[in-house]
Amino acid sequence: MTAGQTVTVYGAYGHTGRFVVAHLRERGFVPVLAGRDRDKLAALAEEHPGLDTRPAPVDDPAALDRALAGADAVVNCAGPFATTAGPVIEAALRAGIPYVDVAAEIEANADTFARFAGRAKAADAVVLPAMAFYGGLGDLLTTAALGDRTTADEAHIAYGLSGWEPTEGTRLAGKVSAERRGGRRVRFADGRLEYHTDELPTLTWPFPEPMGPRTVVGEFTMADVVTLPSHLSVPTVRTYMSTEAAGGVTGARTPAPTAVDERGRSAQTFLVDVVVRSGGTERRAVATGQDIYAVTAPLAVEAVHRILTGRTRTTGVASAGALFDAADFLRSLAAAGHLTWETDVAASPSAGA
Repeated sequence: MTAGQTVTVYGAYGHTGRFVVAHLRERGFVPVLAGRDRDKLAALAEEHPGLDTRPAPVDDPAALDRALAGADAVVNCAGPFATTAGPVIEAALRAGIPYVDVAAEIEANADTFARFAGRAKAADAVVLPAMAFYGGLGDLLTTAALGDRTTADEAHIAYGLSGWEPTEGTRLAGKVSAERRGGRRVRFADGRLEYHTDELPTLTWPFPEPMGPRTVVGEFTMADVVTLPSHLSVPTVRTYMSTEAAGGVTGARTPAPTAVDERGRSAQTFLVDVVVRSGGTERRAVATGQDIYAVTAPLAVEAVHRILTGRTRTTGVASAGALFDAADFLRSLAAAGHLTWETDVAASPSAGA
């Protein structure tokens, strides 16, 4: 039962936060609008009459406590998560409520596992980072492809995006991550994150139809390198990005997303192709949909629903694949029309080469 349950959305006025607020309302939840900017909260409240607004600077624990008071859960949509995740998780632990975020920042997600795993487990609390297109969806697809198995030699996640018009939040998060890395790049190999200055390779990825083979940037590393290894024994996790998207997100003059439908989605389409290898076998899972920011909302809200209704497999800090029945989760999203997906697709022998 979720009707009437209250969920604080921190960063509610941001691009993804707005999608989350709207989807919570569609699912029968009552969002509480929270964030750092009082004026932006007031403007958003005019679009959602009757919803409570609670300004809360991220460095003000008392204000964060007020923002979460009486809520059944909190969804953190406010980047950069290197700044916001820790304080909002602390507030959620004090309030005794589940925490979900949509962080795509690799180091911020790694910090969440490192800093809060023990405390969250001891409190029997749920802390779910990276419940978004990056980190969450790839983890669910990989876990579903593996079925009952929890080990593999390597996992490859290829993102076939028609393009990528980054939000202001995406640009800011990218800047913070680049500063943390000192301009270096990151990859996951031999069971650990490693930093390097190598040039990123390009190759052709054999996406299934309707996309077909596309040029991708290899080792365009995303949050999946944190979420998958958190619960699966996979020593090599590689992610790839279509060159159209890689150029868009790194381009200084790429515009912000533009809505093309009544739901506020952009025209961007995606195909996520996961290939998991173990020995001489390969397993594959594929998902397609529209607008990576918009699809993050049903991912996060379905997670909240399942946590609050007890459909979880563990407590503590956990990724989506560890916390939920991955295949059932994806079926729910597909049944609601948020994406399409399939697994056990015949994997091309050249995939991930």
